[in-house]
Amino acid sequence: MKDEDIDCSDIPEATEEQMAQAVLRVGGVPLERGKQQVNMLLDTFIVEYFRRKAGDEDYQVLINATLSEYIQHNPLH
Repeated sequence: MKDEDIDCSDIPEATEEQMAQAVLRVGGVPLERGKQQVNMLLDTFIVEYFRRKAGDEDYQVLINATLSEYIQHNPLH
C-alpha cells in the first residue's frame, strides 16, 4: 500500500506543544535540540541563490530551513 492510499482523516494533527516535547532522532539515535556551527564548502551558485532568495534576511537561516524541510520529506529509511 502506498502512503497516499492510507486514510489518515481520523488522526488529529500534532500540536506545537506535542512537537516541542518530541524526541528528535536521526537513524533511530536521539539527538539534542539546538544548533551546531559547521564550516563547509558550497558551490558559488548555491550561496548566491540563497542570498538573493533571502533578500534582507539571513541566507544561512534559509539554507537551514530548506534542508530541514527536505529531511522531513525524505527520511533515511
